[in-house]
Amino acid sequence: MADLTVITLTYNEEANLPDCLLSVKDIAKRIIVCDSFSTDKTLDIAKEYGAEIIQHEFYNYASQYIYAEESSNITTKWVLRLDADERLTDEARTEIERICNENENTDVSAVDVYYRVSFLGKELKHYPFHKVILYKYGKAHLENRNMDEHITVTEGRSIVLSNKLIHNDYKGLTAWVDKHNKYSNREVLDLLGQNEEKVDLSSLSFATRVKRFIKFKIYYNLPTGIRSYFYYLFRLFIKGGILDGKEGRIFAFLQAYWYRYLVDAKMYEHMINKKSKEQD
Repeated sequence: MADLTVITLTYNEEANLPDCLLSVKDIAKRIIVCDSFSTDKTLDIAKEYGAEIIQHEFYNYASQYIYAEESSNITTKWVLRLDADERLTDEARTEIERICNENENTDVSAVDVYYRVSFLGKELKHYPFHKVILYKYGKAHLENRNMDEHITVTEGRSIVLSNKLIHNDYKGLTAWVDKHNKYSNREVLDLLGQNEEKVDLSSLSFATRVKRFIKFKIYYNLPTGIRSYFYYLFRLFIKGGILDGKEGRIFAFLQAYWYRYLVDAKMYEHMINKKSKEQD
């Protein structure tokens, strides 16, 4: 067992939560579930796996996670941020336990993790998704942003996990679309400069800094509408999404084109509403 606390945020996650908690219960000293007043069996499942339960009204992911971390009196060396639709493989679990135990007194403060992402029941081989989720408490923290929040390292260095985790949401396509519609609202707030926190970019991973540079210095300087289409073509042909079959083509269209165009449309709506108010 590692000197580790797992924090998972939930709202009606009865379909995903059992596999998530099962994958960490043998290596973590504490499991904390911060719930947004679920109406399904989420809390019963959390109790079954020995998790400590906190309930708090949800505003956005970052503020909810920060609340869970700050109110949990964490005393372990390490913290693992794990979404309910994510789970550790046997290989990743063994590696995480080893990293935590071997690096209690080293300068390693965070671990960047890659995922095997599934969509409509098929693993997408050409969607390289990764983020820092394992970190030493007090030496890294989650950005307080409305969307696209990352863990920033304030002391020490990061390493990369060799084994991938599994990201597999079982709630279906309707829930996926609804979730991303809500994501678009929060992303618009960030684009309007309504972040809760300004972060030193040097504290982010190199990959995240590159991604943010491309997104804000290149992508958002392209014409509205056209940029989402170009990004869709990039993901489909350059990144190889088309090789993931029908599921890959649907995912690329929805995640790269529909979602990004939706963000642009909501930004345009905001501009129209702002002009209308100024004319009144």
